[in-house]
Amino acid sequence: MTRGRALVPQLVAGLTVSIVFLAVLSIVLTAAGPEGLDLSQPTTSGWIVTLYGLPMLPSLVLSLRHRAPLLLTGNVFALIFFLSLGDSVTFAQLAGAAMVAGMLLLVTTSLGMTEQLARWIPIPVVYGLIAGAVMPFVVDLFSSLSPSDGSVELSVVVGSAFVGYLLGLRFLRSLPAVVPAFVAGSVAAGLTGSLGVFPSTFSLPRLDVIVPDFSWKAIVTVAPVVVALMTVQANIPSVLYMRSQGFAPPERTLNVVSSVGTIAGSFLGPVAMSLALPPALVMSGPGAGEHGLRYRSVFLPIAAGVSIALFATVAADLAVLLPPVLLLAIAGLALVPALIAAIREVAAGPLVLGPVFAFAIALSDMTIFGLGPFFWSLVLGTLISLFLEREGWKELASKRAGSPSD
Repeated sequence: MTRGRALVPQLVAGLTVSIVFLAVLSIVLTAAGPEGLDLSQPTTSGWIVTLYGLPMLPSLVLSLRHRAPLLLTGNVFALIFFLSLGDSVTFAQLAGAAMVAGMLLLVTTSLGMTEQLARWIPIPVVYGLIAGAVMPFVVDLFSSLSPSDGSVELSVVVGSAFVGYLLGLRFLRSLPAVVPAFVAGSVAAGLTGSLGVFPSTFSLPRLDVIVPDFSWKAIVTVAPVVVALMTVQANIPSVLYMRSQGFAPPERTLNVVSSVGTIAGSFLGPVAMSLALPPALVMSGPGAGEHGLRYRSVFLPIAAGVSIALFATVAADLAVLLPPVLLLAIAGLALVPALIAAIREVAAGPLVLGPVFAFAIALSDMTIFGLGPFFWSLVLGTLISLFLEREGWKELASKRAGSPSD
C-alpha cells in the first residue's frame, strides 16, 4: 500500500504532461489547417505521427537506461515557428530546413561545439524571439471575439472557451486551464450548431513521405532558429535543471538522438526533436515524488504520445469537426504560459535591450535579402546585446560557467 502511494506523484506528474500533449495537438491542427499550412489529411496524420510517436521510443529507452525522466518531444516552439512561416515557406521547404538543422546539431555535437553555440546565442534573446512568435496567437484570441463576418455563434464559442480558461485557473488548479477551456468551447460549438461531422471510421495513419526542398532562403531563415530552440531553449536548460535535482542526463547522447530524430522525422514533416523544459520541471522536480522513482513519470506521457500517433487520422479529422476559430483560440490559450515564461526571462535580465529588440523584430514583417523576421530577430538581438550590454553578457557567461557541466 505504501509503495502504491509512492507511485501517485509520478502518475500525477505524468497525467499533467499528457494533458499538455493533448492541448498542444490544437496547435498542430491549427498549423495543418486552412489558417496555417493547409495540409491534406494524410500529410497531417503523418506529421502528427512524427511529432508525437517518433520521440517516444528513444524517450523510453533513455529513461530506463539512465533512471531519469528523459522525455523527448517535437519541440512546441519550433512548431509555433513553423506555423508562423506558413505563408512564406512551403511544407517541403520547412522539412528540408529542419533536416539541415538536425545535421548542424549533429556536427556541432560531434565537434563539442554545442556549448560554444549556446554562449553565442544568449537564452534571453531566444526568449525574446519566442515571445514575439507567441504573442500573435494570444492577440488573435481576442480579435476572434469580434469576427469580421459578424458571426455571433463564433463569438460565443471563443468567449465560452476564454471563460472556461479563467474558471479553470481559479477553481481547477490541478488541471491545465486549457482543458476546461476546450470543454466549454466544444459545448458552446455544439449548442450553436458550429460543429462538423464526427469521425465515423478509424484507420491507421497513412504516412506520406515528404520530399524535402532545400531552399537556401528557408535554410538560412529556419535552421539557425531551430538549432537554437533545440539547444539553448530546450536541451541545455532541461539538462541543467535535471542536474540540479541530482540526475545525470547524458547531454551528448541527448543531442545526438535529438539531431538524428530531427533528420529522420522530417521525412514525414518538419520536426525538431528535443527535451522540453516544462515537462522536465514537472517530472524531475520534488513534486514527482521519490527521487529514484521519478523516471516512471514518463510512462503515461509516452503512452499518450503513442496513442495520439496511432489515432492520428481521427485527430486530423478533428480539424473538420471543430471550427477553426476554436482551435486557434485553444492554441492561443495553450501558449499563454509560454508567453509568460518568455516575458519573465526577458524582464529578469541581465540582458534586456537585445531581447526586447528581438521581441519587436519577431513581431514585425521585416524581410531583408529574402530572410524573414525570425532570422533577424535572433541575429540582431544577439548583436545588440553583444555591443550594448557587455556587462550583462559577462554576467550571463559567468552564471553559465558557474553551472555544473557534466
